[in-house]
Amino acid sequence: MAGKFARKHFSEIDLNDPFFDSLKKDYPGNSNSTSFAQWFQKKAHENKTALVFEDDQGIGAFICIKPSENEEIRLMDGRILPPHERVKISTVKIDERYRNQRIGEGALGLTLWEWRDLRIQEIYLTVFEKHTSLIRLLEKYGFSFVGKNLNNERVYIKDRRRIDFSDPCKAFPFINGNLKYAGCIAVDMEYHDTMFASSELANTLQERVDISVANGLKKVYIGSPIHLAFQVGDPVFIYRKYTGTHGSRGYKSCITSFCIVTRIEQVKINGQFRIDYSRFLELVGNKSVFSEHELKEKYSTMRNLTLIELLYCGFFGAGNNVNWIWLNNNGCEFGTHPMNCRYSKDQFERIMREGNIDVENVVIN
Repeated sequence: MAGKFARKHFSEIDLNDPFFDSLKKDYPGNSNSTSFAQWFQKKAHENKTALVFEDDQGIGAFICIKPSENEEIRLMDGRILPPHERVKISTVKIDERYRNQRIGEGALGLTLWEWRDLRIQEIYLTVFEKHTSLIRLLEKYGFSFVGKNLNNERVYIKDRRRIDFSDPCKAFPFINGNLKYAGCIAVDMEYHDTMFASSELANTLQERVDISVANGLKKVYIGSPIHLAFQVGDPVFIYRKYTGTHGSRGYKSCITSFCIVTRIEQVKINGQFRIDYSRFLELVGNKSVFSEHELKEKYSTMRNLTLIELLYCGFFGAGNNVNWIWLNNNGCEFGTHPMNCRYSKDQFERIMREGNIDVENVVIN
């Protein structure tokens, strides 16, 4: 699937693209809301930007946020949510041709990262009841339905003061402050740079959106470990293992990213299958860097095969990645294979800070 997300000015976007036809129909303009066309033209005049996914067929996704809004939200049942600073997702649409390809998940992830970095307590949006796939995505990632507004749209809010840590997706993009341990997963650089592409970029949203997140926030690691030092629900670092021939591996092998483990499956142990091939493919889905041919080969030939599903929570960015030399010199050495390494909460936070992460804004209670 060709294409990528980029931040574009409204003035650069063609309002006549058929992609926008349904939005024009949904928002023709009435006493409770401005028409989509008028709103779009106003944003263009104000030199505003939106997050846009484009491919050779045109626009595939569009998302726009208002970083700071301070307005009351009136509901049809007479309740009024009082005004205070919120991030508003003004518009979000994923083209039908990308259904089930997780572009919506990637776009929402980018937006939630930006919300987190703005340090604003709430983020919200409105959506018509007919958009069931978007509603399922919002609920999966922790948005709560609070009622319908005067335009008969469902209002969904996510509040960082009320994060549900029982489910990593609902908690995204935050990590539970009650963590005890963290693990580590080593990924060869040729696979790492595809799975965790944004970790190579500078730590700003403007550069962050230049990558394709079409494969969403869930990633699947496939390897041969049997014994792991982490379990489902634990945070793990992603260690980019340098396999090149130029320069020192101690400086080029580094921790780049952090995830939450959402599933561990022992597919094959000592040559014995524990999951059949069709179920294996179903669990991998479109979350792996491997082709079906490569998956078949691994399933058939590897003596031990483990599948680890990860929720990609964040990255350090170029210039901030934490190399093996620093880990060894600062009491965070592996001491074993990275998969068997267990970091304490103090070590976890120390590595996060070295990666220039605002720990108090990411690891919360």
